[in-house]
Amino acid sequence: MSIGNDFRIAFAHKSGKTSHQRISRDPRGDVMNERSAAEMRSPQGARLEQAARAAWLYYVGGRTQDEVAGQLNISRQAAQRLISLALSEKLIKFRFDHPIGPRMETAEALSRRFGLTVCEIVPTMGNATTTLASVAIAGAQFVEKWLAQRAPLVLGMGTGRTLRAIANELSPIAAPQHKIFSLCGTILPMGRAIALDPVLRLAERSGAQCYSLPSPVIAATVEEREMLQKQQPYTTVRHLISQARCMLVGIGAVGWREALHVDGVVSDAELTELIEEGAVGEITGWSYDASGKLLGGAINDRVAGLWPLALESGALRVGAAFGAQKVAAIRAALSGGMVSGLITDEATAEALLVEGSS
Repeated sequence: MSIGNDFRIAFAHKSGKTSHQRISRDPRGDVMNERSAAEMRSPQGARLEQAARAAWLYYVGGRTQDEVAGQLNISRQAAQRLISLALSEKLIKFRFDHPIGPRMETAEALSRRFGLTVCEIVPTMGNATTTLASVAIAGAQFVEKWLAQRAPLVLGMGTGRTLRAIANELSPIAAPQHKIFSLCGTILPMGRAIALDPVLRLAERSGAQCYSLPSPVIAATVEEREMLQKQQPYTTVRHLISQARCMLVGIGAVGWREALHVDGVVSDAELTELIEEGAVGEITGWSYDASGKLLGGAINDRVAGLWPLALESGALRVGAAFGAQKVAAIRAALSGGMVSGLITDEATAEALLVEGSS
């Protein structure tokens, strides 16, 4: 099925407070931490507070700009500027939840073909950057639904540009009862950290308990990988995998100038080896072939993450990915049961339904 049932305005205040029109919650009702409170006492914070009030009255309260001006005792021009400031500072996020017929039909067709439990399809935008933003919104809404649950739960996360965009789009929410863990290492070759690890970002936005794997995506040797996996963080993550309700991962293509290669996770020689072995895609660093089967060989033997354990768990596994260059990788992941859910865009979804497309 495709996304939701209606139009939603997400009110995301800089102080970390969030509300939605559908639940009619006062944006001032959430508890702020000491840093946020201090920021709100600054001149810029005070102006953002006033912008938040103006935007709330206009978008959620349904007031006209004249009415906003009257209620805040300012001029109409000042009210306009405050509402514009709220938009430019991203205090307001617009999200469409209304199902659109063609996307619903495509989602249903994909679900039938690949036995998907979840299939979210968003409009394809003008370019990759804007389409990424569209997919990120859908992914954030998906994660927010899980985090909104009151009972404690465990969520697993991969990495990659799409998941980082999803983590950035997540509206602040208080969810300290939940646990979020990483399915792969968070360090690139030469010790460089992965930029904005999605697990850390999600924990920051939600207050959830965070469990990362401070290790390379791919270890230098099998012996190094074995040594890493004897450490306490891996013991903890193994336990969390067995408890996980849902795991959200990126799906990457294996090829020249694709993520594994661009980020330096694999060298030119290693990439060539993967291609010769038939690799078409990768999830959390684990490469697989066109049938969705994990490859054997020296490179996968050195991957430090625990994706194979995730495949054996009963958790919902959802891939978030899009783009013509990823169609083969996504189709293989769906065909091989690597993931049981998909968040993507219209163009990618339609290509997945075309037999023989790459």
